[in-house]
Amino acid sequence: MDQLKPSPPNSRPLTPISFIERSATVYADCPSIIYGSSTYTWSESYLRCLRVASTLSSFGITRGDVVSVVAPNIPAMYELHFAIPMAGAVLNTINLRLNAHTISVILRHADSKLVFVDYQSESIVLEAISLFPPTCPLPRLVLIAEEGQPRGGSKPGFVADYDAVLENGDPNFDWVKPETEFHPLTLNYTSGTTSAPKGVVHSHRGTFLVTIDSLISWSVPKEPVYLWTLPMFHANGWSYTWGMAATGGTNVCLRRFDAAAIYAAIRKYHVTHMCGAPVVLNLLTNGNPKPLEKPVEIMTAGAPPPAVVLFRTESLGFVVSHGYGLTETGGLVVFCTWKNKWNMFPAVERAKLKARQGVRTPAMAEIDVIDAETGKSVERDGKTLGEVVLCGGCVMLGYLKDAEGTGKALKDGWFFTGDVGVMHPDGYLEIKDRSKDVIISGGENLSSVEVESVLYGHPAVNEAAVVARPDEFWGETPCAFVSLKEGVKEKPTEKDVMEYCRERMPRYMVPKTVVFEAELPKTSTGKIQKFVLREAAKAMGSANLSKL
Repeated sequence: MDQLKPSPPNSRPLTPISFIERSATVYADCPSIIYGSSTYTWSESYLRCLRVASTLSSFGITRGDVVSVVAPNIPAMYELHFAIPMAGAVLNTINLRLNAHTISVILRHADSKLVFVDYQSESIVLEAISLFPPTCPLPRLVLIAEEGQPRGGSKPGFVADYDAVLENGDPNFDWVKPETEFHPLTLNYTSGTTSAPKGVVHSHRGTFLVTIDSLISWSVPKEPVYLWTLPMFHANGWSYTWGMAATGGTNVCLRRFDAAAIYAAIRKYHVTHMCGAPVVLNLLTNGNPKPLEKPVEIMTAGAPPPAVVLFRTESLGFVVSHGYGLTETGGLVVFCTWKNKWNMFPAVERAKLKARQGVRTPAMAEIDVIDAETGKSVERDGKTLGEVVLCGGCVMLGYLKDAEGTGKALKDGWFFTGDVGVMHPDGYLEIKDRSKDVIISGGENLSSVEVESVLYGHPAVNEAAVVARPDEFWGETPCAFVSLKEGVKEKPTEKDVMEYCRERMPRYMVPKTVVFEAELPKTSTGKIQKFVLREAAKAMGSANLSKL
């Protein structure tokens, strides 16, 4: 057997772009995208992607060039997840809620050759381009215009609009296959919840693996109806952009949404699946909504969800699944895989179990929680804290132009996540905090997530985030930032919130400061920006709360 080696028939590079080619045959007449009054089939979507790829090639875009997109969840955004790599280029989706300065920094750092710009982001992208240094080459711009809007070719700064790119393309274009499955496919920038954004590079192979992995782990069937509430620019929609092509799913696109829009889409299109950060779950449970007529599968990730929020969501008829991943893994690589015996537990206990992140997915080689000082696995007691580390084919190639950062993150055979967690006796992982969010009070390591979970149980609290505030005696004490639900008749005081917590947690964990805010600062994907709150708590100055 040693003489048998890889050969062209058995070693074609893996790529998720092949999914849409197959769907154009298997699901040719099935709906691929629904957006307002427009509906496309999978055969139509495949030809549209080929046309765009062809035009990109005629623009001089070639293998390895970075092409950026600044757009919401609209058909063009979905199509470009296939069309840009079909031209051999690297897909770079940019958070459309970033300011002009940050977008400018990203475009320059990525050496972007061309940018597709949604018409609602036109002014901010043009401002970002104006911030380029005089000697820096400017990327060309293509406008994604809404119906009835001026065509991009006639607008200053734009070489064409999306319709023209489609019209001029060749539907018989021979799309560019990767020479190796480790060829870069995507360049995604981290959300910056803890630091400056970093450019994360993923390969065709890694993205193929995480896509198939995520479908299997969530038990996604053929032809699901998927509602896009998760931004496609966030880790490429946790890989479900390509996943829906693999399953022949229907992508229901929304430019913007609120709770009413989500429930209306669920009823109108008979939605079966959707994804969202815990903030979306919180949105869906506010305002006393009516229970669903049929169950809807909803995957949540992005931040540890409070058990009480999971309980409220499932009481409405949503079937909540919980996963864990990072921009650096390209999607979800840990799932709280459900055990049938847990169905016999009381609802509150089930919610607590579901709040855990879970076990590695089939394509991940290994996960662990290790002690920072010894580098050894922590006790599997559900209590001992350590850093979460991962190993597997879904892990990034590295950070663009950042050898030092790559070396710190990928070392000793592991990807070091920067997340702090515990391992339960049954082998299920539970995230307790980001390493920067752990509060050290009087020598005790305090999980801000545990305090937040209690705060979410307060009937008047809408959102909660806990960070460290300097303290002259304890070193640090918990500082809680909370927003209240709309229509609350009796607004709690700082003392009321403290008393509520004191009845439900150890004394040292009780917030010593409570700040009421109209809304907590968040990234566009719903993650609360704790670094902003840490700075606010630090600006309050050191508090002498030793008597508490």
